Amino acid sequence: MTTTCPSGRHSHHDVYAAQCPCRTLLDLLANKWSALAIGALEDGPQRFGELQRKLQGVSPKVLTQTLRRLEDFGILDRTVYPAVPLHVEYSLTPLGQSAAIPLNQLRSWVEDNIDHAYRPEPVAS
Repeated sequence: MTTTCPSGRHSHHDVYAAQCPCRTLLDLLANKWSALAIGALEDGPQRFGELQRKLQGVSPKVLTQTLRRLEDFGILDRTVYPAVPLHVEYSLTPLGQSAAIPLNQLRSWVEDNIDHAYRPEPVAS
């Protein structure tokens, strides 16, 4: 699907084109931890520890990298409250809220259809 670039920075956007800048954003949003972090923030702002508990299995390093990339792309805001100890909250921006809609549908589809998905048996060595 090709669309005109509203910012005028590119002649058009085509996610299937190898050099399209859309690929970087698609890569970010298609990442498991990004999709889950965005979903976790749909209920409102959360601190790092809350996110880490909700996203079971994510390491602090990977969560930090994911949150930084989402912030760099304008998907979430990081708000630092001057307190002792330091208080930091993450929340979705309007752009992040719009990304949350299709990602929520994808997560729901996965939960509804996992039992129907083909999973090959492990190969015996």
